[in-house]
Amino acid sequence: MSANLWRFLWGPVADLTLTARRWYLLGLGTSAATLLLLAFLSLHQNAVAILMAVVFVSQVAGTLIVLPVGGLMAHTVAEGAKGRVAGWYQAGNLGDNGIGGGVGVWLASHFSKQIAGGGLAIAMFASAAAIYFVSDVRVVANETLGERMRILWRDILSMVRAAIPLFTIVLVCSPIGASAMNNLWSAVAPDWSATADQVALVSGVLNGVVSAIGCVIGGWVADRVGRWWSYFGSGILVALVAIIMAVAPRTPNAFTVSVLAYALTGGMAYTAFSAIVLLAIGRGAASTKYATLSSLGNLPVVYMTASDGWVHDRFGTAWMLHSEALIAIICIVLALAVLRWINPPRRARD
Repeated sequence: MSANLWRFLWGPVADLTLTARRWYLLGLGTSAATLLLLAFLSLHQNAVAILMAVVFVSQVAGTLIVLPVGGLMAHTVAEGAKGRVAGWYQAGNLGDNGIGGGVGVWLASHFSKQIAGGGLAIAMFASAAAIYFVSDVRVVANETLGERMRILWRDILSMVRAAIPLFTIVLVCSPIGASAMNNLWSAVAPDWSATADQVALVSGVLNGVVSAIGCVIGGWVADRVGRWWSYFGSGILVALVAIIMAVAPRTPNAFTVSVLAYALTGGMAYTAFSAIVLLAIGRGAASTKYATLSSLGNLPVVYMTASDGWVHDRFGTAWMLHSEALIAIICIVLALAVLRWINPPRRARD
């Protein structure tokens, strides 16, 4: 998964060389090919190094799908619709993570891992048809490499020198809406006496479906009430679900309801995250800027997962949930104060 933290390194390559459509097809083809290769690799101890190498290449290829999509969203979608496009983007990200993973496991367990890999690869190629309905984008065309680098550098500097984009860069590193508990449900499920089958269903396929619904709702909200209200509001909702989960009875049914509520609000939060990133990057070298901010956006998931696990092992389930909520709420209050300072409300004239 470390490839997702390093995607900013090859973001400039996507902006300076091929068109967004070509990078998308290249990333998708490589990702599908490595998936097929993984399906046919022998799984034994001596193949661990090869397996890790192929998995890493597949994840790098996956980021080469994300980068041009970020550029396409920035360049081809109207400002008033970027909340919705962020919602559908995150619906594919979170929803298919659960649905695609569940389908892959089902195919592998009922047929073979070769059929699972082949089926998912075909599904990936089928989704590529959508790219032909989108206008292609290329940041630079006939400039020399030196001129391309100067254009890229000027565009990045213009982002970090402006107050709102710089504020957004700091904000995406915060734990607001990170929804890190999604990485720990299977580990802490015994605290609710949840069965293995229940955990697999709730934290897998159902989690993906509900997250996708939350993403679409979040996109609709972002376009209508504003991206900042959507971002901070969804962060508060995730924190409230965690608090309610901490004080509610720990039963299997409570686990199901709470995890799905967390998935719904988490989907809304991930959409709001993408919406404010699109607001901050503008146009220009969009793939590079989207890669940089989305790379930073993975940091809170990593450190909050570690924090939640640490608190759970030392202080128990309730404190784990309370601490995640409290940290997020404190960050929201501080961020709102900073946002009000750099972007004060306009006063009506008498």
